Amino acid sequence: MPRIYLGKILLRWCDACHAPVMAETCACGAATRPVSVTPPGDARPAFPDDIDRINRIYQEYFGAPLIPDGHLALLNKVPSDDRMDEIVMGGAVVGAVRYLPAEDRWEPLPRPHAAAYMTPAKRYVVVDDGAVPSIRDEGASLLAPGLVAIDPAVAVGDEVFILTRGGECIGVGRAKASAADTEGMERGTVIRTRKNFPATCVPGEATWDTAVAANADILEKFERSAVEFVRDVIDKNPAIQPTVSYSGGKDSLATLLVVLEAIGKVPLIFADTGLEFPETYENIDDVAECYDLPVIRINESANFWKTFDEQGPPAVDFRWCCKVCKLHPVAHLIDEHWGECLSFIGQRKYESVKRMQSRRVWRNSHVRNQLSAAPIQTWTAMHVWLYIFQKQAPYNRLYEQGLDRIGCFMCPSSDMATLQMIEETCPDLWADWTERLRGWQERQELPSAWVDDGLWRRRGGQDEEDSYN
Repeated sequence: MPRIYLGKILLRWCDACHAPVMAETCACGAATRPVSVTPPGDARPAFPDDIDRINRIYQEYFGAPLIPDGHLALLNKVPSDDRMDEIVMGGAVVGAVRYLPAEDRWEPLPRPHAAAYMTPAKRYVVVDDGAVPSIRDEGASLLAPGLVAIDPAVAVGDEVFILTRGGECIGVGRAKASAADTEGMERGTVIRTRKNFPATCVPGEATWDTAVAANADILEKFERSAVEFVRDVIDKNPAIQPTVSYSGGKDSLATLLVVLEAIGKVPLIFADTGLEFPETYENIDDVAECYDLPVIRINESANFWKTFDEQGPPAVDFRWCCKVCKLHPVAHLIDEHWGECLSFIGQRKYESVKRMQSRRVWRNSHVRNQLSAAPIQTWTAMHVWLYIFQKQAPYNRLYEQGLDRIGCFMCPSSDMATLQMIEETCPDLWADWTERLRGWQERQELPSAWVDDGLWRRRGGQDEEDSYN
């Protein structure tokens, strides 16, 4: 998959605090070092459910969990056919997990530094001392003459740890031969070693409170810049009612916190699509109560189902849903309440190429009576989360259930891994959606795979992306 750079990768690590830091110097005074993650590098905290899922995957595959209690772990979503998350601990990528839709399973992809946190009990090989330098230092594959022992569970295609006789991990790779195949094998490749990328890993326990303290200086700097931006936009548009477009997601919450710091209370605009998670409605109410804010809502979900019956479900390359359920209704709401308004929106450049290219202040062609502005345009997901933790703000509980973005429960832009999680956690919502998809499939005489394999998510054109968050 191509590497996508949406801005400078800002993630660094403090070995003194054992925490991610978004600046070259930690608040403790120690110098930090860069963390080499795959672009765009928009890493986020691993929540307890994320950790449980990763540990379950590694336990089932290697016989040992990866992430120990008391250690901070980050997840960095990388370009993939569906979904793949790099796992960062100790300032290094120690592995990844990748979802395989065709097999409906997650695959672990360890890196050598994983051995700093776990000892594999399955799917490992032991190599002769003479093979160590070429494998460890040159990334050479393990050939049959260098094999000392192989776990009986190893099958062709398995991810495997490569260990010395003393138990040191010198590499990881994919098996080209099964344990049975190696019996009497005198030549040929046993393990194709994955290239070792130089990295420093320093394990150590910490909490997210530690991480917030370590980033105190940079959070103050980013907040101050965002607050100045908000005040500047308002000063330039004094006659327009300021608002915050609130979706129930982390970015709109961070935006709200900045606006509250800059100017105080403002109305929240909530475009209720009728396709939201129950937890999102709960978060809207929690935030409104916590900060004593009015919520201006509009719900035209009936138009969604009317358009569905006429055109079929929305797709990632045919997202009529955003215009029908968000943009046009919001334009009507603004016209009814203020005639025109200024909306601060949780848009960030690290989310996509289009948002990276977006202006920081703009008008959407479908909502001409709304002037939009993005205070946190240059923030990464880590800035957002550390800021939310620092402010102890009430965030959507769905983030603790494996979701990294919050929107409509059946958003076609979601990967199959996310949709599978949603099906498990929200069976009633998903059953209703599947029934409606089946109805369209039967009327259009489409194959069952159109529903079962998620083919409804794409029509075959270019990906569309709205400019409304």
